[in-house]
Amino acid sequence: MTAARGPGQESLPGGARDPAHGSAPGAHAGHAREDPGPEVTARAALTRVLEPGDEPAGRWLREHGAVGLMRLLTGPDPQPAALGGAGPRRLAGYRARAAVADPRRDLAAAAAAGCRFVCPGSAQWPTQLDDLGDARPVGLWVRGTPDLRTWALRSVAVVGARACTPYGAHMAHTLAAGLAERGWVVVSGAAYGIDGAAHRGVLSSGGATAAVLACGVDVAYPRGHAGLLGAIAGQGLVLGELPPGSHPTPARFVLRNRVIAALTRGTVVVEAAHRSGSLVTARRARELGRFTMGVPGPATSGLSAGVHELLRGEAVLVTDAAEVVELVGGIGELAPERRGPVLPRDLLHPDTARVLEALPAGRPAQVEELALAAGTGTDEVIGRLYELHSLGFVERLGDGWRLTSQTRR
Repeated sequence: MTAARGPGQESLPGGARDPAHGSAPGAHAGHAREDPGPEVTARAALTRVLEPGDEPAGRWLREHGAVGLMRLLTGPDPQPAALGGAGPRRLAGYRARAAVADPRRDLAAAAAAGCRFVCPGSAQWPTQLDDLGDARPVGLWVRGTPDLRTWALRSVAVVGARACTPYGAHMAHTLAAGLAERGWVVVSGAAYGIDGAAHRGVLSSGGATAAVLACGVDVAYPRGHAGLLGAIAGQGLVLGELPPGSHPTPARFVLRNRVIAALTRGTVVVEAAHRSGSLVTARRARELGRFTMGVPGPATSGLSAGVHELLRGEAVLVTDAAEVVELVGGIGELAPERRGPVLPRDLLHPDTARVLEALPAGRPAQVEELALAAGTGTDEVIGRLYELHSLGFVERLGDGWRLTSQTRR
């Protein structure tokens, strides 16, 4: 993918060219044009140099641009003021990584694997990620054909415990399938447990799902989900901040969660213990002004304790896809009213119901007794009793009235 350099095109780290002669920022690899341009090339290199969520480095990127930052990291030692906030040892680590970064190779490897690199300024860049400020991803490596920006506009995160219960897996599966059937993209992390159940729920309904990874998008992690990740890439999207071949670490999993939170309209936590990483996603979503939701579980379950703690705070309790959509959707997308079955006595006029309630359960009663108990006149009681008789609620026994056997149940 290396392009020949023409007159006046200054060579930059990683084979990039001077911005004045490059392509527009935000172009992405995997399309017909071979040269992605200096901005994209520099950003691809920086995904190999910087760890996700590195805010000091994000500030340098904002101040100097991707091409300028790569120049600083690969040229002579920069002035301390240019890259403030990093000690000598940390800066040496950045420079060592920058010296061996080969973005052209990474972009070519991504294209060969059916992946592309999307960065700020691209038509496919989800601008809601800009809410992360200096912790915004340098760019995203994406596997799958759908348009990332379009999908992210109508997406919900479904996350939770890896060691989930059958109840949690069932709820994640049915909730995600319901969201997909309503036209929503379900985003999760492709981990075991709740994440996997959510992805499978969407795939089984033929819907749209996206997996955000803490490793390269060409790496099957966890290994047991290699088939699932292939299915997601075939029907949806697999994306991440790390370049091809990168392995996951505990810190990268935590930082990955901020992307899930920022990318989506809201986050639903299905099951989570007190120290679950999915709670990090939910709290970050709340900080970003997104909706935070939780599915309740048994009060005695430790795997629901974290969710219940969220629900005691600012999270909203949800039990199905309709209730999620009512929060994150547009005006008029309301969940159906929840109520128990309507009983025949619920349809009675209040005065008739009061006479019915005055009838004792185990014996007949006289009209005068019922008038006293109902607080009304005998003529009114007689009229209401005949109405109840026609509806099958009461029967006459001599001079008294009693409840029918069906009413007494």
